Amino acid sequence: MLINHREEIKSLQPYKPGKPIEDVKREYGLDNVIKLASNENPLGCSEKVKEKIKEGLNNLAIYPDGNATKLKEALSKSLNVSVEEILPSSGSDEMIDLIVKAYVNKGDEIIMADITFPRYIQTAEMMGGIPVIVPLKDYTFDLNGMLEKITDKTKIIWICNPNNPTGTMVKEEELVKFFDKVPENVLIIYDEAYREYATKDDYPKDSIKFIKNYPNILVMRTFSKAYGLAGIRVAYSVGNKEIIENINKVRGPFNVNSLALEAAITALEDQDFIKKSYDLNLEGKNYLYEEFDKMGFFYPPSETNHIFVNVERNGQEVFVELQKRGVIIRPMGGTFIRVSIGTMEENKIFIEKLKEVLGK
Repeated sequence: MLINHREEIKSLQPYKPGKPIEDVKREYGLDNVIKLASNENPLGCSEKVKEKIKEGLNNLAIYPDGNATKLKEALSKSLNVSVEEILPSSGSDEMIDLIVKAYVNKGDEIIMADITFPRYIQTAEMMGGIPVIVPLKDYTFDLNGMLEKITDKTKIIWICNPNNPTGTMVKEEELVKFFDKVPENVLIIYDEAYREYATKDDYPKDSIKFIKNYPNILVMRTFSKAYGLAGIRVAYSVGNKEIIENINKVRGPFNVNSLALEAAITALEDQDFIKKSYDLNLEGKNYLYEEFDKMGFFYPPSETNHIFVNVERNGQEVFVELQKRGVIIRPMGGTFIRVSIGTMEENKIFIEKLKEVLGK
């Protein structure tokens, strides 16, 4: 190829999403396949949202509101922040890209955990940033270790709470102590994609107060998980007006589509659906814990809709063998896999097939 690409992307690998159901059906000649690989809501989305999307089909020839005015107003009212402190995005993936485009220069250092959402490191390298990796401690963020890595070159610190893929969380008290010690010229990205599933009292349920006390914090939230809108890509971030405005400068003019904007507003209003999703997830999580305990498997306690579990056999082999039996999970390296919590029927099928694969 005669056209040279940017040097920064030379070593990057494309992101590999969870394997689609149709691909597995074709590959193995299966009629029924369940996907427990991508932390999707097994209930789908709210029925009210589906009706709103149907209404929006009549307006597909019209560009969406590039300012996302109605969604910002709905979020402003719900969160008690100004519309200038809110920026919707096409999923959290887009926001991660926008953040680094706006803030990362070549040679800047970006601190993150060794086992966390992989887009953090990919986007850092894409812009010529230098990832500074801090190993997890007891499968959760080592905040003291991160503080020790801060230098005059540090630009961003990524905190995913609860963390993907381990499902572990950092307590509010620990976070506040950490925030107090991070210099104000370092941007802290607080990604809480799984916040709606957290059960512990010491989890920071009201993270919006952080941005009021710390001008260098940006809070990221998504409608992909508990709200069940992963397929239409919509998320939002909340932070200091200056941070929001800088990110907005590199945002595409119509980044969130019309259906996603309307769906998100309606989803916000249907908190009964979120409660139903939370309850189903908790029931499924406790069932899987019980089954893993019977098999003697280690797993860190999860505050998400997935479990990071050591199945004591090569995770890639388990992944392939489960696919042959119509179950898609995610291998995580070594003997660990990540399994999303599904309906109770799906959870039971997964355990049944896992036992077959492991000969238990």
